[in-house]
Amino acid sequence: MSLAIFDLDNTLIADDSDYLWGQFLVDQGIVDKSYYESANAKFYDDYKQGTLDIVEFLRFSLKPLADNNAEQLYRWRAQFIEQAIRPLLLTPAQQLIDKHRNRGDTLLVITATNRFVTEPIVRLYGIDNLLATTPEFIDGRYTGGFNGIPCFREGKVKLLEAWLTDSSETMQDSWFYSDSHNDLPLLKLVDHPVAVDPDEKLAEFADAANWPIISLRNGQCPTHHFQK
Repeated sequence: MSLAIFDLDNTLIADDSDYLWGQFLVDQGIVDKSYYESANAKFYDDYKQGTLDIVEFLRFSLKPLADNNAEQLYRWRAQFIEQAIRPLLLTPAQQLIDKHRNRGDTLLVITATNRFVTEPIVRLYGIDNLLATTPEFIDGRYTGGFNGIPCFREGKVKLLEAWLTDSSETMQDSWFYSDSHNDLPLLKLVDHPVAVDPDEKLAEFADAANWPIISLRNGQCPTHHFQK
């Protein structure tokens, strides 16, 4: 049994759920289109370039949670999942997850996108364990803040280490699948790093490090990277 860790956005789904949630809020008229759309695009570009200020982004992305009551937010989220996320689910991703499950591996998603957005997505793949930035929730409302540290870059490693302390899992024979160079701190930590439809920076690093590079968007589940 091993620990099989997966990034979510552009790894298990064919887009970025954080960005898409922002676009959904714009399309539904929940936030101001002129400001929110341009800011959302800028933050997403910063993420891809590796220059994202995660705290500044969280102040921006979590504000709509604070501006609306929880019951309404959950209704919007259910609509978002059906309209924007289900079409992005990848059959090869599910097959890969199932291969690890059938091996007896423990499945864990680690994502920078906040738990409000990602928890129902991860459940669609049948994964119970999730580490994500956690929006602060007090007296039945989201505050716009977050608990603990952001689950981003080195923060993913710190949150994983804390999770391991509280669980019976170890990093022995561990796997991590990701598309992003932002995940290099964690990719370097596991025994089996796998670049999945990687961005340019990660593709270059993975090629130089002789890491497997796979795609989950070609209709077939890759199996050649498994070490028997």
